[in-house]
Amino acid sequence: MVSSGSNNSIKKRGCALTKQDFLPEESFQSWGNYAKALSSMKTRLKDRLLARSDDNLELHAMRARSEHEMKKTLNWFDLIWFGIGAVMGAGIFVLTGEAARNDAGPAVVISYLISGTSALLSVLCYTEFSVELPVAGGSFAYLRVELGDFIAYIAAGNILFEYVVAGASVARSWTSYFATLCNHDPNDFRINISSFPVEYGHLDPIAVAVSIAICIGACISMKGSSRFNSVATIIHLVILLFILVTGLTKANPANYESFAPNGIRGILKASAVLFFAYVGFDGVATLGEEIKNPGRDIPIGLIGSMLITITVYCILSGTLCLMQPYSEIDVDAPFTKAFQAAGMNWAKFIVALGALKGMTTVLLANIIGQARYFTHIGRTHMAPPILAAINERTGTPMNATVIMTIANAVVAFFTSLDVLSNLLSISTLFIFSLVALALLVRRYYVTGETSNSDRNKLIGFLAVIIVSSIATAVYWAVVEGNGWVGYVVTVSIWFLATLGLQLSVKQARKPKMWGVPLLPWLPSACIAANVFIMGSIDKPSFVRFILWTLVLLLYYLFVPLHASYDAARETERTADASRASNIEAGVAQ
Repeated sequence: MVSSGSNNSIKKRGCALTKQDFLPEESFQSWGNYAKALSSMKTRLKDRLLARSDDNLELHAMRARSEHEMKKTLNWFDLIWFGIGAVMGAGIFVLTGEAARNDAGPAVVISYLISGTSALLSVLCYTEFSVELPVAGGSFAYLRVELGDFIAYIAAGNILFEYVVAGASVARSWTSYFATLCNHDPNDFRINISSFPVEYGHLDPIAVAVSIAICIGACISMKGSSRFNSVATIIHLVILLFILVTGLTKANPANYESFAPNGIRGILKASAVLFFAYVGFDGVATLGEEIKNPGRDIPIGLIGSMLITITVYCILSGTLCLMQPYSEIDVDAPFTKAFQAAGMNWAKFIVALGALKGMTTVLLANIIGQARYFTHIGRTHMAPPILAAINERTGTPMNATVIMTIANAVVAFFTSLDVLSNLLSISTLFIFSLVALALLVRRYYVTGETSNSDRNKLIGFLAVIIVSSIATAVYWAVVEGNGWVGYVVTVSIWFLATLGLQLSVKQARKPKMWGVPLLPWLPSACIAANVFIMGSIDKPSFVRFILWTLVLLLYYLFVPLHASYDAARETERTADASRASNIEAGVAQ
């Protein structure tokens, strides 16, 4: 834990930073201390692998390390618009064409509904945690409480990498759509250096400028950022409504005659691709400390925004397939080409404006989510504790926001969209699965209360649920055609394991304000759905995920392990001193 002296010194120095601001823990005060820490690595690793945080620690002690509180300025109305703004970017304009033409045909509507339902399952799991633990760390805090420090660290490292890549991708795409509005090629607005490799030779100052502008807004005021997001998202929805109404004037019901040309497999394959059009809501869960009434506002905001997004996506994709036969839909620019085919060339500017507005709010939500993740990670000392600071005047995590914006801007400035799109991996699905698993652990296991028998049965049933979900995904990826027998076996095993969990393990905890219904079925289905979608992702993505996780593990063994271990010991000493003081005060009375 950062000592009060350390905090005060940071405050007095302003921007004059020293090693103490980044590595204030005892293990890093001298080379001798560090050597001693490394020599006890095995003991410390065991401690951190088994350590679990608790609700009180996350809600009070961790937040106290930031010195100042974030301002509670958001309500359910703000969260609905943040949810829509975080999710509804350019995905509908890009992914729909590929899914409709290559996989589902007009049944892409059903694919959007399936993938949206899968995303909604994750939203429900996040909602219960967000209500119970309204802290800036989002999934990082949830996993720390239920699955432990180590799992939370691996998950956080992967999601932050995904955030940086996604933020850089959106910033580069912003330049591309802006160029379309100006009737120019995107590289006309970039600095082209022939001596650089082609993937890194188109420098993008506009992407950097947009990232910086959004960073400034996010640092100055959370309420101001919320108002901007609400206005921009409303404009985006108006543009989408215009596209919908205009597109329906060119509708031809005959285009639906071959509704599902590739059958159920084509529909499910498309739903796996389209799931990524729903990603982004997890960043909204990091706003917990800034919400006035978490018990009321979070369920309305998160669930309401996802239901609106699912509805809009289904209607727009259905309209696209009414405008053109699915075999003629353009993979790269489906709506633009559909309007051009209907003789409405001017509509490409409306589509570009809609995408631009959507990407602006996605970028805002991305930077806000990144900063709050990093803030809470800094509180635990798994990242430099200076990142945990909350600005006293603005009530925002200014340090973390600036650092993450610099990372986004540097990557966006140099790296082409082709490279960035290939870096997006399975991290999001991995963390969604972990959060659903953590929710089952939370409901069915409480230390000191759950019997050994129930604990062992819980572990067994969860293991079978995970293994059967993986088996279903692998079978889907490997077997072509109508090999339904394998699905009957794997899905039946998943069903029996979930049923066994419901019937034979007693729930150890009830939600205080809002809980996921139909437990354990919905979290179990969430795990199965996310793992199934992972089975549709290419092999290079898994390789990147494994390599990055190994890098995180190597770094963990030499820095975060010892920093978080020292911080945990300091927290225990502080708690013991506080208890002793209370006892002495009681005796004195």
